[in-house]
Amino acid sequence: MMPALHPHDWNVTPQEAVAIQERMRHLVETADRLPQIYRVAGVDACFDADSQIVRAAAIVLSFPDLKLMDHAVAQRAVKFPYVSGLFAFRELPAVLDALGRLHKSPDIIICDGHGIAHPRRFGIASHLGVLLGQPTIGVGKTLLVGHHIELPREKGSWVSLDDGNEVIGAVLRTQTGVKPVYVSIGHRIALQTAVRLVLACTTRYRLPETTREAHRLASGKPRLYSLDPPPSNG
Repeated sequence: MMPALHPHDWNVTPQEAVAIQERMRHLVETADRLPQIYRVAGVDACFDADSQIVRAAAIVLSFPDLKLMDHAVAQRAVKFPYVSGLFAFRELPAVLDALGRLHKSPDIIICDGHGIAHPRRFGIASHLGVLLGQPTIGVGKTLLVGHHIELPREKGSWVSLDDGNEVIGAVLRTQTGVKPVYVSIGHRIALQTAVRLVLACTTRYRLPETTREAHRLASGKPRLYSLDPPPSNG
């Protein structure tokens, strides 16, 4: 497992998990604090049929050409119940294991899930970013919280995702005419930068290549890249 800057116990009740989110959400940084980006990672997690095992995948692509550099998979027994808004406590231990097995360190991580577009402004992307002290972006496939105006159909169009008077993310059309994705700040990145990077990581499909391929790895589907074992010397 990668070392955490702000470790906490994972064996907690839902009430204790909410308290952890409330405590840690104040550590989220919403301005750009980025290195030069040469490697971008995607992470995702899937569950077995009985939701007893979670399998997480991490993939590292070169940026901006999106060539495969590294990948890793890890799995764990699921110990936390299914509770909306608390998915990080089901998925992140395995995600951290997968990231810890990488030989190539990413400059930024794109998560399948939300960042601050979350009822407590601390979704899985923010949780991961704060834990590791690393820039992260949340890309959700479905709306968790908030509202927005009508979105144009053209690729690259986006409107703000709002909750009351607060902007919590962006509703982004990654391909003309397809359903949008919900981009939000994870940690150490501004929203407009996050939108730009997600578009730069998107090719022919709705989802960015990072999380799209991480999902295929986590779910055991046929791989789109040739995933040879990474070199042992990194």
